[in-house]
Amino acid sequence: MAVNFRILGDVDVQIDGRPIDTGHARQQTVLIALLVEPNRPVPAEHLLRRVWGDEVPDGASATLRSYLSRLRQALAGTGEAEIVRRPAGYLLAVDPRCVDLHRFRDLVERARRSDDDPTANTCLERALELWRGEAFGGLHTPWLAAYRETLDRERIAATLDLNDSALRAGQHARLVTELLEASGQHPWDERLAGQAMLALYRCGRQAEALDHFHEMRRRLADEVGTDPSAPLARLYQSILTGDPELTAPASPSRAGGPTPRQLPASPAVFAGRTAELARIDDAVRPGSGASPVVISSIGGTGGVGKTWLALRWAHTNAAHYPDGQLYANLRGFDPTATPVPWPVAVRGFLEALGVEPAGIPADPEAQAALYRTLIADRRMLVVLDDAPDAATVTPLLPGTPTSTVLVTSRRQLATLVTAHGARPLRLDILPEHEAHELVARQLGHQRVAREPAAVADILRFCGGLPLALGIVAARAALHPDLDLSSIAAELAGAASPLDALDGDEASTSLRVVLATSVASLSPGAASVFTLLGVSPGPDIGLAAAASLTALTCDEVRPLLRELVDAHLVHQHRVGRYRMHDLVRLFAVERAADAGPALRRLLDHYLHTAHPAALLLSPQRDPLTLAAASPGVLPEPLDDLAAALAWFSREHQVLLAAIEHAGDAHVGPLSWTLATYFDRQGHWHDWAAVARKAVESTRRLGDRPALAQAHRLLAGACSNLGWHEEAHTNLLAALDLFTALADDEGRAHTHFDISMLFDRRHRPREALPHARQSLALYERVGSTLKQAVALNAIGWYHSQVGEHQEAIAFCRRALALSAQAGSAYGQANTLDSIGFAHHHLGEHEAAVDCYEQALALFDEIGDRHAAGIVLDHLGDTWAAADRPADARDAWVRALALFEELGHSDADAVRQKLATGREQALPGVQVKAT
Repeated sequence: MAVNFRILGDVDVQIDGRPIDTGHARQQTVLIALLVEPNRPVPAEHLLRRVWGDEVPDGASATLRSYLSRLRQALAGTGEAEIVRRPAGYLLAVDPRCVDLHRFRDLVERARRSDDDPTANTCLERALELWRGEAFGGLHTPWLAAYRETLDRERIAATLDLNDSALRAGQHARLVTELLEASGQHPWDERLAGQAMLALYRCGRQAEALDHFHEMRRRLADEVGTDPSAPLARLYQSILTGDPELTAPASPSRAGGPTPRQLPASPAVFAGRTAELARIDDAVRPGSGASPVVISSIGGTGGVGKTWLALRWAHTNAAHYPDGQLYANLRGFDPTATPVPWPVAVRGFLEALGVEPAGIPADPEAQAALYRTLIADRRMLVVLDDAPDAATVTPLLPGTPTSTVLVTSRRQLATLVTAHGARPLRLDILPEHEAHELVARQLGHQRVAREPAAVADILRFCGGLPLALGIVAARAALHPDLDLSSIAAELAGAASPLDALDGDEASTSLRVVLATSVASLSPGAASVFTLLGVSPGPDIGLAAAASLTALTCDEVRPLLRELVDAHLVHQHRVGRYRMHDLVRLFAVERAADAGPALRRLLDHYLHTAHPAALLLSPQRDPLTLAAASPGVLPEPLDDLAAALAWFSREHQVLLAAIEHAGDAHVGPLSWTLATYFDRQGHWHDWAAVARKAVESTRRLGDRPALAQAHRLLAGACSNLGWHEEAHTNLLAALDLFTALADDEGRAHTHFDISMLFDRRHRPREALPHARQSLALYERVGSTLKQAVALNAIGWYHSQVGEHQEAIAFCRRALALSAQAGSAYGQANTLDSIGFAHHHLGEHEAAVDCYEQALALFDEIGDRHAAGIVLDHLGDTWAAADRPADARDAWVRALALFEELGHSDADAVRQKLATGREQALPGVQVKAT
């Protein structure tokens, strides 16, 4: 994702062109304080002074952490910006080129290092274009005011540099009015006054130039008591005497021959791509790299708008290339023509540059050399559209750094990057708001505004692919009397979405466009492309792709790389691959029998998830799984951290896999996800997959699995506050376990019922079920489960005010948990003991227990349980009359609950508002 921070004007942060909310003024000030020093830790005390000034209020440290937490959430998922805590302070890890302030400074510095006036001029123009008003918008703190003054001085200095460059180029007539106005706004700036005097003199207004000097001298004498500087005095003397050295330079002459203007027409309708246009600006700015010619390589799948973007940028920036613009359509993937060989393109360029046919050498290499000679040291733009490969592009590259080349291709053209320093730009689909604007400009804003629901359906159907949007919009434009809802219904009713996207010509048929890309693949890559289409979920990992295709990771990796290179698949993270929905449909159409491949993939997920679930919760009784299909290679996971990371990566994929799975896979996959969903607070997802598990195990007639599925569904419902549904499922599970004579299953279920009563604040009704679960666990000889039941009994005693009894039961539980090596059991029990100590007034002992529990939950990765412990810790600090510590704990708890979307956040907010513990019953999650 492309992130763009703009602070030279109103504060604005965009991800892929979509604005994101950075909060209120103080929170935005925190962001600015980090942005001005990217990748460098800023001490917390500096941040506090920058936001609040010299009088930092009590509690500001906790509030600052809350602001940072919210900013982290706002930036989450960009992959390009992250707020990181370091020992020396907080650091915003980001490419400085994503921040307009640092782009401005970099461009100004490049201009000052350049010996070439046109290059420096272009850099300064682009630098000043980044300003959109007063820096930091309407934000005001003492630190912001001081920093704003510094930036204003930098902007004025850059403007003066640009004025000097323009005056050296003889542009005095254009500048004179602007310089006089600026001099009036900054009457003490002698450099600006000198520029105005020189411009006036060169425009034949010698008397006015002299008067301007006299006015500056009078002002300095009257108000400061000084004389003008020596440089300004010397300029005055030169103007007075008509020094010939002040004469304006002659306009630079152009190289001989015609000035080619070969660009095709700019797109008639263009919308969005703001971030991408800025990326090209950044890539092709003069002096942006050490390569002999500045190249921007625009890549992307067919129909994503590469040519559209290149031509838009080229026409917008044509004035920067006064010696001409060359264009060649190389037809690398044109379904109606063969690719254009580079000698043909070179010959066309030579003719455009005015070379007579008789003067063109016969040898293609000599033609390329002549082409490079003719454009050497000229400021030209060369657009090479639809390149089939780097070998076709290389002979068409100029040899000097004065020209810019834009290349578009469906391939990545890595050789251009490695050998020629090209700046790659991968073009992705349009964000929804840009896609909406494109349709509105094609059909008219009024027509679009009349049917917002239909437009939303059309946008969803096209998935942000410009070719698809263009085809549908063209159809609507040709039938202006047709309701957009009718067009949306026609799209939805098509036998295949691709049927609805067949245009009148080959270049406007999505199937044809995709087919030309696939035709260029090797047989192995084409086969992998087809199978990837049947993979459910938003993306697929390398190991899963290997199982899907019955290949090893080493065998499938180069084939995936070929698909990425062809822009049919996008590697959006290392080892993760995804396809556009319409590209996926095309792949599915090509698949003959995808059943075995899908079974391999589901087996891959199940046989990886099962051991991962046991790493998260070793006390769970493992499932007995059928053998995996031949060709399946489950991913090896070594420890708890690896298991948690795998579930986080595959979360959405596993949900989609369950949607596509047969009954044999649904129940086991649901079982593997329960602990992860519980600890991460994904309770709605847990409930959804558990319901599917109940349905599938009932269809299979698998009574033990059905009983387990009812238990899991009850757990999800309990966490969501759906207590009646949870109770109904637990009673169903208890009946099944009783009929099966499964004492351990009965023990689990009695324990779950006790926990459900606890959630409903009925601890006296919870106690008998907890004792029944303990008796059954003792019968089956499960040490850890006995510990869990003992902890629950202790907890319920605390809930009815019997805290000494609670500690006695929990101490027994803690010893058994330690004996069984269960960090989770120990953490839960420590929290229970801390709760009892707190209510006995033993605050120091309570804090010690909570801090031990918190360390264990952080290690395990259970964010909800960590939030509960922090909430309890805050209560204890409040009772101990330590309000700052209490607030700190509650702020941390609130941040976790808000991330999880949990209702416990409301109670914590109330505590933060009043600064004290509320008379609210405690709720705790216990593990089985």
